[in-house]
Amino acid sequence: MVANEDHSSLPPCPNKPNCVSSQAKDKQHAIDSFPLAKSTSSLNLIAEIIQKQPRTRIVEHTDTYLHAEFTSRWFRFIDDVEFLCLPGEEQMHVRSASRVGYSDLGVNRRRIETLRNLYLEMDK
Repeated sequence: MVANEDHSSLPPCPNKPNCVSSQAKDKQHAIDSFPLAKSTSSLNLIAEIIQKQPRTRIVEHTDTYLHAEFTSRWFRFIDDVEFLCLPGEEQMHVRSASRVGYSDLGVNRRRIETLRNLYLEMDK
């Protein structure tokens, strides 16, 4: 499941431990949002970072929303990663979720933290 058509919010995480979202209220799924970039468009910067990652594809990229697919190396599972910049907010929301299975062994959380570190480093 990806964001609704008007991109006003990210979809909630399912009741499985294979999803993280900065819009989640529960501790299991919650992750910090990203600060807005100082140097350029936040979504353009994260798109540049994602394009350099292996086995990724950007599906949609607008002024306020980005959806990318990350494919696992061995089993070719696809995870959906979404970023959303809402007008008037000083943050970029993020969601990363597995399409199949129950547990991801922390892959989605680690992916977002890796992307966050690269994003913060590039925005210095």
